[in-house]
Amino acid sequence: MKSEQYTKFNGDLTLRDYLALDRTVLANERTLLSYIRTAVAFAAAGAALVHFFDLGLIKAAGWVLIPLAAVVLLAGVRRYISMRRRLNRLVDGAPAPGSE
Repeated sequence: MKSEQYTKFNGDLTLRDYLALDRTVLANERTLLSYIRTAVAFAAAGAALVHFFDLGLIKAAGWVLIPLAAVVLLAGVRRYISMRRRLNRLVDGAPAPGSE
């Protein structure tokens, strides 16, 4: 005899599985926000170094931090999209890669 809370779920995923997926989605979003925060910090630090210092080495470090911010941002977005696609495949019923 099944409980009513499980009637809307298919035979593959239980309520516990759906809640775990929800937690994973939220963790994925938090990770994206962390990447964005890091990229903004790198860009701000790079701009501050370029603007406020005249020493060549410090200014060069600032110019390195600015494109590094873009790289970090792109890596975070790429990771977020990849994980979101994997989670969508799980929800849609397709087997997860490597689980066969």
